Amino acid sequence: MRALREQVEGFMAFSVPITVRGYELDINGHLNQAVYLQYAEHARWELLREGGVPGEKMVAAGIGPVVLETTIKYLRELHLGDEVTVSCEFEWSGGKVFTMRQFITKMDGTVSDQVDVVSGILDLRARKLIADPRERLLEIADAPEVLGLR
Repeated sequence: MRALREQVEGFMAFSVPITVRGYELDINGHLNQAVYLQYAEHARWELLREGGVPGEKMVAAGIGPVVLETTIKYLRELHLGDEVTVSCEFEWSGGKVFTMRQFITKMDGTVSDQVDVVSGILDLRARKLIADPRERLLEIADAPEVLGLR
């Protein structure tokens, strides 16, 4: 899968392409609401991988991402065969938590939904959030600029 960089609402975002598959549809013939969240999570993992922080590297470093809150706004339906990009970008605000802003956008530029995820980085041994997740990711990332760290 080829990662993209695209302009979404005034900022440069990392994104991945996805095509809506038949088994992801609900009884109404549009993308099931839970699948939007799966698309968003897939893009977040791809962003981390592209930034040089795949899951296995995080675990080896004794850390892991956690989702604390998710807000999703459904704006337009998606149907079988629709091609979309799922974007994501870190919004670093300091402290233990950060926000991941995501959009699922059709190829014609129509935004289908917006997902805002409040996250943190968990110390897997202490089972507590790391005080400065930005700094910790910067220490282990191969491409920190992809993660908005430079």
